[in-house]
Amino acid sequence: MSFFKRLFGSGDAESGPDIDERLAALESEAEKAQAGYVGSAYNKAGDLALKSDLPDRAVGYYGQAIDAFLEDAQREQARSVANKIIRVRPSAIRTLCTLTWLDMAAQHRAMALLHLRDYVEAARAADQQPRAATQIYLMARVSPESEFLGAVADGLDSLDFPKRAAEVRSWIGDGAPEALAEDAALAEACLESAIRSNDRDAELLSDDEVEAGPDPAESGAGEDDENGESGDDASASSAESVPEEEAAPAEASVEEDEISETPADHGGPEDGASDDAEAEDAGVEDETADDPEETSSDKGEGGETPPAQAASSKKGKGAGKSRKKRKKKKKKR
Repeated sequence: MSFFKRLFGSGDAESGPDIDERLAALESEAEKAQAGYVGSAYNKAGDLALKSDLPDRAVGYYGQAIDAFLEDAQREQARSVANKIIRVRPSAIRTLCTLTWLDMAAQHRAMALLHLRDYVEAARAADQQPRAATQIYLMARVSPESEFLGAVADGLDSLDFPKRAAEVRSWIGDGAPEALAEDAALAEACLESAIRSNDRDAELLSDDEVEAGPDPAESGAGEDDENGESGDDASASSAESVPEEEAAPAEASVEEDEISETPADHGGPEDGASDDAEAEDAGVEDETADDPEETSSDKGEGGETPPAQAASSKKGKGAGKSRKKRKKKKKKR
């Protein structure tokens, strides 16, 4: 005797050459049924097929029953049929996803965690990581449960979405961005998501789309703070960008902060120097203004001044600009 016959009975009364006719009759009943009764007819067909030792056909009917129950907003009926499929096929990916949504809607927290874990494992085995990551990330966005958020973050790590995992973990303290604490609102949102979860045309999640903060190594750690002062890293970067022998001519009384000059279109107003500063710097010989090597070293790729150098130039703007800086601006214009 098969497992299914032991589970649902001997099945002797359900076997025979008329099984196809009986299943066809239930299909016809489902097609003609009024709203709210379609799922019941398909569920009966699934039970009949399972008792007749036809598990593949049973799963097909159960799947149609779940879809019908979801469309009719019969969450618990859909959840009950989904559990039947899992007993037949424990790694049914689509059903595990639906079950997790319905567990959340019903606030069956322990079952939601269990089915979430099984869903992630089944998706990995079937190489469906992006679709599963998309679904559990959406679950996390509306979940008010910190424990569930932690489980989703672990699942995203397992699915090779580490940035999304870090994002979800950041919600554990403050709550998810769209968390629904009201029971009715959460149930309705989860039902809608369960219906849409199997849309094959849905846009899938990408781990590269996370809006993370700027990387100091890439964006420049020495950018100006709120007071217009550059950080220590910026000063170091500015000093290193100018060759040591050209950094400060012996006869020029120019402070180190003014060595790295900024073109007019990158730092401060063009006419910030006073007449007194012009007169004071008139006799200073500019040894580096026409040196192409210094010009290229003061600029980043594409002729743009690095952000750290732009920050450095702001420190000395109140004390007037050197003749070297003004000469470079004229050349730029």
